Amino acid sequence: MARCGPPSGPPRAGHCGWLSPTIDDVDRRRFLQGLGALGGSVLAGSVLDACSATAGRRSTAAARQTAAARRGVRRMPAVHEVDGLPVADWVVEENRRPGTLAWVIHPQPLPPGVLPAWPAAIEGYADRVSYVAGDEVGLHVSTTASSFRAEVYRMGYYQGHGARLVATTGEISGRLRSVPALETATNTVQCDWPRSVALTVGPDWSPGAYLVKLVASSGERHYVPFCVRDDASTAAIVVQSSVTTWQAYNLWGGYSLYGGAPTGALADRSRIVSFDRPYRNPDQNGSGDFLGNEFPFIYLAERHGLDVTYWTDVDLHRRPELLARHRCLVSLGHDEYWSWQMRFDGVMDHLATGTNVAFLGANACYRQIRLEPSPLGEDRRVICYKDAAADPIAATDPKLATGASWATDLVPYPESEMIGVMYQAYGASAPFVVADASSWIFAGTGLADGDTISGAPSGQQVVGSEVDGFEPLLPGPRNVEIVGHSPTTSVGGRLYSDASYYTRPTGGGVFATGTASWVQLLWDGVRPLDNALSFGVSPAVVPLTRITLNVLATLASGPASRVRPSVGNWHRFYAADTPVVNSVDVP
Repeated sequence: MARCGPPSGPPRAGHCGWLSPTIDDVDRRRFLQGLGALGGSVLAGSVLDACSATAGRRSTAAARQTAAARRGVRRMPAVHEVDGLPVADWVVEENRRPGTLAWVIHPQPLPPGVLPAWPAAIEGYADRVSYVAGDEVGLHVSTTASSFRAEVYRMGYYQGHGARLVATTGEISGRLRSVPALETATNTVQCDWPRSVALTVGPDWSPGAYLVKLVASSGERHYVPFCVRDDASTAAIVVQSSVTTWQAYNLWGGYSLYGGAPTGALADRSRIVSFDRPYRNPDQNGSGDFLGNEFPFIYLAERHGLDVTYWTDVDLHRRPELLARHRCLVSLGHDEYWSWQMRFDGVMDHLATGTNVAFLGANACYRQIRLEPSPLGEDRRVICYKDAAADPIAATDPKLATGASWATDLVPYPESEMIGVMYQAYGASAPFVVADASSWIFAGTGLADGDTISGAPSGQQVVGSEVDGFEPLLPGPRNVEIVGHSPTTSVGGRLYSDASYYTRPTGGGVFATGTASWVQLLWDGVRPLDNALSFGVSPAVVPLTRITLNVLATLASGPASRVRPSVGNWHRFYAADTPVVNSVDVP
């Protein structure tokens, strides 16, 4: 039985530490059908819930920041350290602004894996994946209703409501747009709908993840996601939305990188998918993969007032040099598709100079992509042939040819070179097994070697559904510390999921959970939001929150090789000649 929970001992007056109040109990591919949930006695002091005294001392400065923002002056105020965690005044103050549950769209009940009706009564897409202050957000909307309105929400904590209403439009004349013709050479579906409405990103639209809720006059609703970024930010932590992976799985128009109409066969898949179309996934109402694999972390980070900023993986591709401004990049639950620029110009170059990375999912950087423009702008089409020889670029630049995986491309670069562990298989489901409880990663959890962290009573386990493991025979760092070593079965047979940590000499460090369920189980929603969502709920997996905050405290403090240099222990778990697992993924 796992021994886990918040640190013991009485709270100290005015202390903003790991101690926290008790909150109400609440409950990758499977999680696309609803939010997993956490709750119970969540550890790690929430600045917004438990630190009112300290935050109060900052209220005057924060109020000045808010007033300056309203005057059109964007200032990011001071950052304070709370028990090792960097806390930003602006995040604390932002999440004290009135929250609302009005953002929630209750999903229509559907059997597992069944997609909602298409075309939908209302749906749309944005003309970019991210914006900065002053940009226009162009929304392209199709609806059967006579009119619709758009409500813009910034996602965060907001007293447990999960979002703040930022802007709303009046009623806009609606029109049903045509389904575009298929680009048969690559089975690409790309809309050319005209812009229906434009909204200006105001100075009080703080950096963050946003959902537009389209509301048809006939009652139907649909999300359009986007990000507001701050390219001048020097926040300790940059949170990355994996929008290229969202797009890879997007079935709008009947085609994704995994299959095509009418049967969904792999041979009929898209070779290029476009952002110029709405998202169509089970129970996500147009939000891509945001609610399942990203929102739980964002809710947690903003609840604690962490010094964060936001961008998408497309932004990392376009401006990899900006990673040098931050101490830690957080890759969330499902971050499978990476370009050369993201991997080498972005993460690999900056790891060498001291930036740290937390991979909170599994199957990250598994496939190579390229990006190309659409009529709406640059980097709007995601290229992935999953067959390097068939990729037209293979003859002229084979290293960029998009095969089935980075590890099997014409010029192979296994992801273990960057992450430390390697994709194994999907279909896993097992408790997390602690392998090295002496690690700083488990500080304050009370866990011992061999203890297990079990999943939710609903059946979702900590290890699953996709998992990574250490591969001694593949290229990668040799100073990998394995901190979790969890046996599981999968479509690939019996194997291990490894949570790992390593540091680059004089550079940054990388933590990887080795499981795709981690972010989903960080959900620590409070009762009002849980009651508003129609997804199943279950008690929290408490230690994962503490472990995550331990990792963030270290990786946000500076180059990990100086703070927590790793000492390899993988020999305890694997012989040097352990055969390579032939990874099994959906093609």
